[in-house]
Amino acid sequence: MRRDAAPWHPAAMVGVQGTRIGWTDVPEHVREAVAQILGAPIAAHEPQGGGFSPGAAERLVLADGRRAFVKAGNLALNVHTPGMYRREAQITAALPPQVPATHLIDCYDDGDWVALVLADVDGRHPHVPWVRHELDAVLATLGQLAVELTPAPDLDVPTARAALELDAAGFRRLLDAGVDDFEPLVTDHLPELLQLAEDSLEAISGDTLVHMDIRADNLLVRPDGTVVLVDWPHACIGAAWLDSLLLLLNVAVYGGHDIDALMASTPVLAKADPAAIDAALALLASYFSHAWRQPPPPGLPTVRDWQKLQGDVVLPWLARRRGWAT
Repeated sequence: MRRDAAPWHPAAMVGVQGTRIGWTDVPEHVREAVAQILGAPIAAHEPQGGGFSPGAAERLVLADGRRAFVKAGNLALNVHTPGMYRREAQITAALPPQVPATHLIDCYDDGDWVALVLADVDGRHPHVPWVRHELDAVLATLGQLAVELTPAPDLDVPTARAALELDAAGFRRLLDAGVDDFEPLVTDHLPELLQLAEDSLEAISGDTLVHMDIRADNLLVRPDGTVVLVDWPHACIGAAWLDSLLLLLNVAVYGGHDIDALMASTPVLAKADPAAIDAALALLASYFSHAWRQPPPPGLPTVRDWQKLQGDVVLPWLARRRGWAT
């Protein structure tokens, strides 16, 4: 699975990816178990960038010439990492065949270390800032999936409402904690933001299987231009337009495109209730505003800066849609 580094962009300065361990930092017994799963010795390995997990992410070349992708981590790196990998393995293995996702070969799990062994994908992350032909390809893929995954297949995943209920309460939780150093846009429109965030749980509800973590480093573009969605632990059942909205947030972070024009030209977003879109953006603003103020999680030193950057983008976007003075 090629995850070549994307071209340099100033957003990288605020932590577009985390700090990973290398393959040789993974205990020998785990590496041997991965080789056993693959049925051949590992001849070479290449670290892959992107994402925030502190675990290893490596493209492997086997002695017989085959390739695979592996990600491995344990509780000491981050207490949530093994659970996230287990969840990703469960969901990836159960995805219906029309979903362009990598194939799970197997999962090693000794109770501490978890290693996901996945089929290799001949692809790379989209370029950022986003280039139009790759953006169009991803939007088309997400639009097609919004149709094909409605109603959602029978997977053991939560609803978006259940998954994001705590995130929607971000502003309220900050107020309860006595925080008052909000951005002017928040201070000036706090009652409306609180109401929108409360309304968001209904707005994001639906019957579509959504990835719910769409951004450039969770996408791969093959040489033929087709798109593969990777890293599925956050999948849930919600509104058909959620993944496309998250993609446009990622595009907005890197700049270079008219987000309003993209929304108008993307069918799944153009058909959505504008009030529901506003509520979802308020949910994101609420989540990011709370999240970036928290201490960095173990093994993820850059994630708070990345969350703050996204909050700094989503608030003006919502303000423009609501006609607030900025």
